[in-house]
Amino acid sequence: MAVASLALYGMFVMTQTVRHRDFFLPMSEGGRVLPEEDHATRPTNKRTLRSLGLLVASLVAVVGLAKIESEPIEQGVRGLGLPQAVVGVVIALLVLLPESIAAVNAALRDRTQISLNLGLGSAMASIGLTIPSIAVASIWLDGPLDLGLEPTHMVLLALTAVISVLTVVPGRATRLQGGVHLVVLASYLVLSIQP
Repeated sequence: MAVASLALYGMFVMTQTVRHRDFFLPMSEGGRVLPEEDHATRPTNKRTLRSLGLLVASLVAVVGLAKIESEPIEQGVRGLGLPQAVVGVVIALLVLLPESIAAVNAALRDRTQISLNLGLGSAMASIGLTIPSIAVASIWLDGPLDLGLEPTHMVLLALTAVISVLTVVPGRATRLQGGVHLVVLASYLVLSIQP
């Protein structure tokens, strides 16, 4: 599972940054890609490797922080009488907070495609990097490694995949499609709190 997740993430990053970079660039109201000067310049190989090193260091810090913070979060969830699955949701929300803020800011600037790209990239990073990290960490950490989903969450995952394909394939996202993603997210949160 860890190798498959990492491979999918690697393919996504290559698609987003090299092979089909234009799919992920902002578009004008008329549907054309905005000029290159409106974007950040492409990073050098040295800067890319430095960013990769910082990403790995950050990932180790995030996994360690999740381990440290999981006990107080578990106590809070138990105190509120919520299911154990809510612990993972809270930790995921904390980890994904920076991307979520950036996605909301992009949406407020009427850059829906960028907002959805941030969400998709964040999801791919969560799956593609967190699962391998947790799998490796589970060698040294106590407790079982459970990557399974309940049937309800499998349906929501399949629904999310179909909606994502319908959103990304046409090459242009709309507010309606973003709204559908938010409704599925809200459904997931409600079903995690009250299964």
